Amino acid sequence: MELISVDELKRRKDAGEELYILDVREPHEYAETNMGALLIPLGQVMSGQIEAIEDWKDKEVIVHCRSGARSATACTVLEQMGFKHTKNLTGGILAWNALPGV
Repeated sequence: MELISVDELKRRKDAGEELYILDVREPHEYAETNMGALLIPLGQVMSGQIEAIEDWKDKEVIVHCRSGARSATACTVLEQMGFKHTKNLTGGILAWNALPGV
């Protein structure tokens, strides 16, 4: 697992780069605020319910949660499932929402 900053993620999104972003928060958190990532809560990731992202195994997968702890766990679990390049978003959605212009 590597880390990615919200500044780098915003720059890459603004550049129109194709990104594979996974949100591992709960549905009620996603409903409050989100960046348009695919939602699969951490519990589902941990139980192997990842059919929606099976084809992401060879991609760079950017994982985020509220602050970075759950997404770090998700990155570790995904790597154990064969995902080759996971990145944890430092500071999570809280840091993302603190960016100017977001």
